[in-house]
Amino acid sequence: MSDLLLALDEGTSSARAIVFTLAGEIVGLGRRSLSLYYPQAGWVEQDPEELWEAQYEAVGEALRSAGVGPSVIRAIGITNQRETTIAWDPATGKPYGRAIVWQDRRTAPLCEALRPHTEWLRQETGLLPDPYFSATKIRWFLEEGGVPRTAQFGTVDAWLLYKLTGQSLTDVSNASRTLLFSLRTLSWSPALLALLGLEGIRLPEVRPSGSFFGETTLWGGRLPIWAVLGDQQAALYGHGAHQPGQAKNTYGTGCFLLKNIGTTPLPPPPGWLTTVAWQVEGQPAVYAWEAAIFNAAAALQWLEQVGLLRDYAELDSLSGSAGEVFFVPAFTGLGAPYWDPYARGLIIGLTRETDRQTLLLAALESIAYQSADALAALGKLEALYVDGGVSVNARLMQFQADLIDCPVIRPLHGEVTAWGAAALAAYRCGLKPAKLPEAARWLPRQPAPTLHRWREAVRRAQNWHVP
Repeated sequence: MSDLLLALDEGTSSARAIVFTLAGEIVGLGRRSLSLYYPQAGWVEQDPEELWEAQYEAVGEALRSAGVGPSVIRAIGITNQRETTIAWDPATGKPYGRAIVWQDRRTAPLCEALRPHTEWLRQETGLLPDPYFSATKIRWFLEEGGVPRTAQFGTVDAWLLYKLTGQSLTDVSNASRTLLFSLRTLSWSPALLALLGLEGIRLPEVRPSGSFFGETTLWGGRLPIWAVLGDQQAALYGHGAHQPGQAKNTYGTGCFLLKNIGTTPLPPPPGWLTTVAWQVEGQPAVYAWEAAIFNAAAALQWLEQVGLLRDYAELDSLSGSAGEVFFVPAFTGLGAPYWDPYARGLIIGLTRETDRQTLLLAALESIAYQSADALAALGKLEALYVDGGVSVNARLMQFQADLIDCPVIRPLHGEVTAWGAAALAAYRCGLKPAKLPEAARWLPRQPAPTLHRWREAVRRAQNWHVP
């Protein structure tokens, strides 16, 4: 085998490494689970050293399972959970405590103080003042976490690149998720840093997503890194959604909907964000509208946690509908289109006849309802490309197609995010990666329930946890 690609995929629940052919075929895979810590209500943390060690071990396993050495790897692509923020000592590389994960809500009061600047922040960054993004996490590190201003701050991609190459680098797609990056200039904004009180802090150098990020020799040989992409942007690229108007939804812990809008950062519809999708060195940046839904498969994980879901295979055999029972999984607030950090989870419509199957259906349907609620702002799509662990559930995908009245398309395998990073790396170093073939398609079959009752349930979950 020759001309193989290696993707490092550092997610929230696992670190994965995948060896691909140029056709997108998986020939080697390594995976390590990752721990999440919840020291207080609304706080979510991870251990930076565990993130790195898991990723390092996953790469070794992927190469072994492929039966290849580093000499046949033409390029590395890196993709990662976004917004999660790490602080480390630039001299020693030692982290200053745990990472603050993208789901974390501890900085909601800081975000409230930024509300008067919402419109300017939207115009400059494409984002909203919300704990989701990195800037207020950095403020918390400095003001509450005891981290010195001399620390190196970065998202997970920057941490991985530091461990791989010794350099502090990031790409435009990850930088655009920090609330400190200008969509106009594609650089860190002095005005944004001043607004957040972060003047003079150490941030990584920003490069185009498809560019040379250095070499690593950690697995032997000299492995070149030719692409870095935030996970959701990588999935959009991996679906081959390279033309304006094409859209995807990744069904994982959360749901993340992205629509390619071309090379101009257009104002988004209500409840949506504008973000950098990717940039190839020497070419204009490509932008996307994004809707981030914080808790999707998290609803199923909660059912498992409390003993209502025994085996995920059960979900494949469910029939019927949850009817008037609605599950709003706002465990860490609501993202798009509501952006309410004070919402909390709710199950409503229970009667004496409600059984376990109804609750399982309500949790599964909540994933499609949340996605349809956000997609309603876009109008009719030609198709929705899907990936992520929950997209394997045919019943959910059919319900989604019915709700949004458009075809839902799933590709050959579920590793679209990793493939996107690998494919961009291949393209950047002069190779010709293929487009993943289609594996399944669901067409709208019957009118689905309207969103009216779902939205009423959401309204009752909002503003529950007010400090």
